Amino acid sequence: MAWASWTTAGIQSARSGVSTEEAGVLRGELDIHTTWVDGQAIVAVQYTGAAEWFTLRGSPVPCPTEQASRDLHQALVDSVRSGDAATVLQEYAAAPH
Repeated sequence: MAWASWTTAGIQSARSGVSTEEAGVLRGELDIHTTWVDGQAIVAVQYTGAAEWFTLRGSPVPCPTEQASRDLHQALVDSVRSGDAATVLQEYAAAPH
């Protein structure tokens, strides 16, 4: 089983925040964590300095390679700042892989 993971801490979210499965919308200073395993990217978010992680709404998504999951992680980091995180994950999930 191949796997990889990335975490980017201290991202200031756009005013719209990010939607999670468990806790609704999170806004403010956030950490994003992406785990790639068995052809899927699993994305979680937490408030910086907190212990609890929440699943980003729409996660997991099919992700064919480690590099693709790294690219997705960076796109999500950028989109949290701009307020487009939900769109990025939806578009990625809908794209052919």
